[in-house]
Amino acid sequence: MDAPIADAGLLGSITELDCKLVELGRGLRLLAHLSWPARSQEEFLVRWRRGERVLPQISYQVTDYSEQDKGLAALELRAAALGTHPLVEYLRRTAQCLRLEIDLLHGIGTARVTDRSIELFGRPGDELPGSSQTNIDAARHFIAVAEEFGPEIRQTEEVLQISAADMRDQLQREVDGFFVDDPVRVELDPELLAKAAAGPTRIRLRESATFDQYDREQLLQHEAFVHTLTSINGRMQPHLPSLGMATPRITATQEGLATFAELMTGAIDLKRMKRISLHILAIDKALHGADFLDVFEFFLEAGQDQGESFISAQRVFRGVPLTGGEAFTKDAVYLHGLLSVHTFFRWAMKNGRFNLCRALFAGKMNLHDAIALEPWFESGWIKGPRYLPVWVQRSGGLAGRLAFSLMANRIALDKVVVEDLVLAL
Repeated sequence: MDAPIADAGLLGSITELDCKLVELGRGLRLLAHLSWPARSQEEFLVRWRRGERVLPQISYQVTDYSEQDKGLAALELRAAALGTHPLVEYLRRTAQCLRLEIDLLHGIGTARVTDRSIELFGRPGDELPGSSQTNIDAARHFIAVAEEFGPEIRQTEEVLQISAADMRDQLQREVDGFFVDDPVRVELDPELLAKAAAGPTRIRLRESATFDQYDREQLLQHEAFVHTLTSINGRMQPHLPSLGMATPRITATQEGLATFAELMTGAIDLKRMKRISLHILAIDKALHGADFLDVFEFFLEAGQDQGESFISAQRVFRGVPLTGGEAFTKDAVYLHGLLSVHTFFRWAMKNGRFNLCRALFAGKMNLHDAIALEPWFESGWIKGPRYLPVWVQRSGGLAGRLAFSLMANRIALDKVVVEDLVLAL
């Protein structure tokens, strides 16, 4: 594809606006603003174990981002004056997303968080790409598979528990050997409720957590070699450093790509697929009136222990009232993103466009961005990824797996007669 003509003046204006966009987006750390203190888990569980069904008491600090919102509105107007150039449209869409994020942050603790998170991330019941099935259908499928085969698999696998400190040391050795020019620290965080969180310069692990070998590979492939990697690569962009920003508009693709990485490397297991799927059903329950206690008990009944059930339930209620009818819907993106990215890779393989798959790692973008910005990748104005996961570097092996999946998906399992299959072999 030939790169569309764009004069130096226009490209200079785009770079200037992009730098301003990065400046205006600084500090809008959505999940940090919505996070619950680590002590909330123990406080709730102590009362729960005494038989007290009492909602957690969570307070939030609301930060005023009105000046940044005004700046983003002005940036949108400046971008509109530059026309409909694809790079300009990228800037405009990102600015619009950041303004929605600001509106959500201004409404923390209210129903506005539900409305804005649905705009940003979607909701349970949304249809999957190229299918009449919804993310709820997919979630129920994976839960059923996990419940049918999970116990048998667990009986045949030896699960070794790893302390947070040992996991930190193991991950640190791996990231040191991979990000050779860009130091990334792996740290223990006593205040982190999630098991892990990744940024461009550090990966945090919950200090009180224990891990297993599946966790280790998932953390490497998901957190380090996608989330941290795309942050570093994006920040290196000479003309479009906003590709290093973690904005909500890229969340579905980013989480889908990270989960797809687990799938391609064998790091994902049925327990994780079930956990991702349960979160979608839990969000749906909350939107239909379930309160925090109802959702907590839903996770307990699904087989999670009390600590994990609390963490899962708080993910659903981050930033919203706990009394039912509201939810923070971000976790609805995981299956949608995974299936979208999987389909995108297969489509790119089939159509000889594998360069688009590599482009996804050059920064934080969504699938639309990878296609719309393709000419500027090819011209070199947007740089290709400095770091690339090993499974993507080995494109021959990846292409083989994708080619096989394209063929295998043509086989309708409901038409397979197992006796004929056995005899054929």
